[in-house]
Amino acid sequence: MTTKATLAPNNIRDLFIDAGALLEGHFLLSSGLHSAQYMQCALLLAHPSLAARLGKALAAVQKEKPDLVLSPAMGGLIIGQEVARALDLRHYFTERQDGVMTLRRGFSLKTGEKIVVVEDVVTTGKSSKEVMDLSRAMGAEIVGWLSIVNRSGADLALDVPLKSLLKTTIPSFRPEDCPQCKEGRPFVKPGSRSGKD
Repeated sequence: MTTKATLAPNNIRDLFIDAGALLEGHFLLSSGLHSAQYMQCALLLAHPSLAARLGKALAAVQKEKPDLVLSPAMGGLIIGQEVARALDLRHYFTERQDGVMTLRRGFSLKTGEKIVVVEDVVTTGKSSKEVMDLSRAMGAEIVGWLSIVNRSGADLALDVPLKSLLKTTIPSFRPEDCPQCKEGRPFVKPGSRSGKD
């Protein structure tokens, strides 16, 4: 895999293709939506030098200096760590416990702490919103929202604009509207969330 090209949007898409990380099929996304394509960042981020470059590129678009990088597990773990490394910050991650986004493992947030939320791929922003809601409930302030890919094609904003290295439109469907479901094709669930919570 080549890692020398600049990280322009077209090159990022090519990196997914080169890594075999742009999958074709019938997928149940973490959002609960269905899609014929899936961007499997785990395959892309399996290359440490490339993960580091993507982390540096995301860190460069974060204008206000945060105190902490916070990511939802599982998708945000590797890229969140790389953004934190580039910014020389701590990196914490959230997990679902009984379907509720929580901080575990001794992680806690301080009142007034400035947080940047980092994900790999965003479709609807549901996981990020849960992370932001949890952070604010603990008194922290959200100063940024970053992802490698915004696959919605829209300018998503949860009162904090999403900044992504690649914004692309990959159609996704509610199960009842999914063309592949109507054809009776089985789906696979490649992500880390059940698609129902």
